[in-house]
Amino acid sequence: MENNFTELQEEKVEVTDNHAQKDYRYAGFWMRLWAFLLDGIIIFSINGILVTPVLRWLDLTQETIWFFSVAGALTTLIGFIYFTLLTKWFSQTLGKQVFGIKVVQTNGEALSWKTAVFREVIGRYLHHPFLPLKMLYLIIPFSQRKQGLHDRIADTYVIHEER
Repeated sequence: MENNFTELQEEKVEVTDNHAQKDYRYAGFWMRLWAFLLDGIIIFSINGILVTPVLRWLDLTQETIWFFSVAGALTTLIGFIYFTLLTKWFSQTLGKQVFGIKVVQTNGEALSWKTAVFREVIGRYLHHPFLPLKMLYLIIPFSQRKQGLHDRIADTYVIHEER
């Protein structure tokens, strides 16, 4: 019995050591914030070039669905699509590319659709409507691996790219 326990401990150490061999340089709060602000400019531009003119042309700028404006719903959808698709396909948005950071799963595998969608829904759309929840981003600078709550839940890191 004791021998089996020792073998299990050795296996656990080996797995931990293999995982620890990944020597990531984690992206901190400020680098991530600058990348997010650049992404915001990009999304704002996309909405200004595509969504706003189409809504004006169709005379839908003042229309609402329930209590949401059509313009607000479409601009939110554009942002969600932007963050989700780029994070899934390239592990980084354009802002993250400019600043040399990317999203990786903690187990080293490629990001799945489930992980990308979950991370963006938790990280963006549940934090943003409620001011106290935005304060959860302040976990990042004090975390050992610079993970926000959404990173911890989705099992992801944001790291500096290897050059």
